[in-house]
Amino acid sequence: MTALDVQAQEPDVESREVAKPRRIRFTGRLMAPGVVVLAALSVLPTVVLVAMSFSTVSLVGGFRLHFAGGHNWARIFSDGAFWRSWGTTALYLVLTIGLELVLGTALALALYRFARGRGALLSLLLLPMFVAPVIVGLLGRFLTDSAYGLYAWLLSQIGYHAEILAHGPSAFTAVVAMDVWEWTPLLMLIVLAGLSSMNPAVVEAASLDGASGWRMFRHITLPSISSVLLVGLLIRSMDAIRYFDIITITTNGGPADATKTAPVRLYETAFRFFDIGYAAVTGILMLVVTIVVARGFIRVLGRGADA
Repeated sequence: MTALDVQAQEPDVESREVAKPRRIRFTGRLMAPGVVVLAALSVLPTVVLVAMSFSTVSLVGGFRLHFAGGHNWARIFSDGAFWRSWGTTALYLVLTIGLELVLGTALALALYRFARGRGALLSLLLLPMFVAPVIVGLLGRFLTDSAYGLYAWLLSQIGYHAEILAHGPSAFTAVVAMDVWEWTPLLMLIVLAGLSSMNPAVVEAASLDGASGWRMFRHITLPSISSVLLVGLLIRSMDAIRYFDIITITTNGGPADATKTAPVRLYETAFRFFDIGYAAVTGILMLVVTIVVARGFIRVLGRGADA
């Protein structure tokens, strides 16, 4: 057989190798049961949720779906309370995430400068994050009670004698403050991890060039931790959209719907008025908004990585 014949046969060998079907390897077979279970736990409830949004759900005598077309979806356009709850959710999201970002970054920068005692201070500052949200809500109710609450007493010393959780603006401010108190340590921990991973040579070179204070933070520190900040904001924003515990324990959406966010309204619609089909619409919209927010942060992270 000549060399030309061997070369002529080589493409056939390659084509046969390419044509071979890919088999699932051992690791894939090992992961398959877990993947199937996770898919069943995520895909099937989503399919049922979509089906309920186009149906009237009957719970008397068993769970039954009666097709209602787009009636539940059409109701959201004329439901003012629905859009007010989403407006409250958006305001709650912006205030909590903004305050937690500013306070968490400031605390992380302060801790980063400590050479001694950083571990003890970090442990103390992280304590609120380990408290259950239900306990935070109960603690907030006690502290804001006009009869024996510490914060109510402090506000009375400066002339504010009203019941904090009984008035719309003060109740909304109180639940935002409770959320900020609990989750600012998470942003602080994430930012502190980003500060610890900074290149010390770059920081030293910038300080030798005369950069200090705000210029150092703006041109060196902030670009170095921007990706970490975006990850922290992604985690907190996805959680804040679905936040339920503190608001339910403290105000239950009141007074006069001042703190009724979309999750609280979903719970009320589904389990107080048993309008399951309409509640499914709210659940799907919450899922869509969460995905859109997550995709936005991921896209920004991708641009930063490409840059």
